[in-house]
Amino acid sequence: MTLIKSPVARATMLIRRPVEEVFNAFVDPTVTTRFWFSRSSGQLAPGKTVTWYWDQYGVSGEVTVTALEKNQRIAIEWPTPVEWTFTPKGNDTTFVSIVASGFTGTDDEKVAQALDSTEGFNLVISACKALLEHGIDLQLISDKNPDAAVSGT
Repeated sequence: MTLIKSPVARATMLIRRPVEEVFNAFVDPTVTTRFWFSRSSGQLAPGKTVTWYWDQYGVSGEVTVTALEKNQRIAIEWPTPVEWTFTPKGNDTTFVSIVASGFTGTDDEKVAQALDSTEGFNLVISACKALLEHGIDLQLISDKNPDAAVSGT
């Protein structure tokens, strides 16, 4: 089987908070570290490269911000393109869409990467929703793969 179209990963969610708050949750690491990665080398800004750390797994990832439109859109390279869009829906609600693309390798590898990214971004967006709407840290990222945790974290 040969792919006709390259696979993409998608995650979407309505979050019952104002667009400014939801956008900020993905830009400001003091918020993002409460539901996704454990620390960051800095806040997202246009053209900036930052490192995100998942200390519980002993891994990190460098991301470069390729676009940042306040309260509307974030685009990064990580190492493939990832884009968030934020759409206000009235009554202080925001529809968030995350799309990851540009997967490389064989067709099977591209599909596996897209599936993995879809799962990961759905966990992230759900964890963000729980935190912003209810103040709850569901620990979805650390609980996703407890056997991969680095000892002592």
